[in-house]
Amino acid sequence: MMNTTQIQNNKEPWNKGKLVGQKTPLKLREIWIIRIRLQLARKVRDLALFNLAIDSKLRACDLVKLKVRDVSQGSQILSRAMVEQQKTHQPVQFEITKLTRDAISDWIEHARLKNENYLFPSRIKLSPHLSTRQYARIVHSWIKQIGLESAAYGTHSMRRTKASLIYKRTKNLRAVQLLLGHIKLESTVRYLGIEVDDALEMAEQTEVGSIRNSVSFLYY
Repeated sequence: MMNTTQIQNNKEPWNKGKLVGQKTPLKLREIWIIRIRLQLARKVRDLALFNLAIDSKLRACDLVKLKVRDVSQGSQILSRAMVEQQKTHQPVQFEITKLTRDAISDWIEHARLKNENYLFPSRIKLSPHLSTRQYARIVHSWIKQIGLESAAYGTHSMRRTKASLIYKRTKNLRAVQLLLGHIKLESTVRYLGIEVDDALEMAEQTEVGSIRNSVSFLYY
C-alpha cells in the first residue's frame, strides 16, 4: 500500500505537457489569414471582434464590456476611443483603423445595435455581453482554423499582437507602455518578453555575421 509521500512523489506536475507563460502574439501574415477567412465566411461579428481586439490592445475583460457609444458618435465610428481599464482604473486610448471601423459599422447595422447596447452582446440570455470565457473560445477557434497550436495562444495574444509589432518596428518601449495602459515600464518589459526576444535576435545576428565572415575568409 502506497504511503502519502509516495503518492506525492508519483503525482505529475500540473503543467506537464502543457505550454505555460506568455501567450504568443500573432504575426502579420497570420492576422491577414484570419481576417480573410472571416470575411469569406461572412462572420460579421467575429470580424469586428477580431479587428477591434487587435487595434484596441484591450484586456478581454475590457473588450467584452465595450458599448456601442464607446466606439461611435452618432452613426460615425470613432478613429480613436478611450476607456477606463477594469484592472487599473486608468484610462487608455486606442486607435480604430479604417478596416476596423468598417467592420464595426457593418456589425452594428447587421445586429441592429443601439447606442446604449453592448457592442458584442451574448447569445446567452443570462449574460448581457460576451463573457471572457466565450471570447476565449472564439479566439481558440480562430487559431485552430489556420492550423496553429491552440495552446500557445489565447486572448492575451490579441492584446499583445499589435504592441509586439509596434515595438519590433520602432523599439519605442515608452510608446508601447502607453498603448497597453501599463502604469510601470517594467510591466511592459515583462509582458512583451522583449529582453528575451532582443537577446535571441542579437544571437541570431551574431550567428549570421560569423557565417558571413567565414565565407569572406574562404574567398580571400
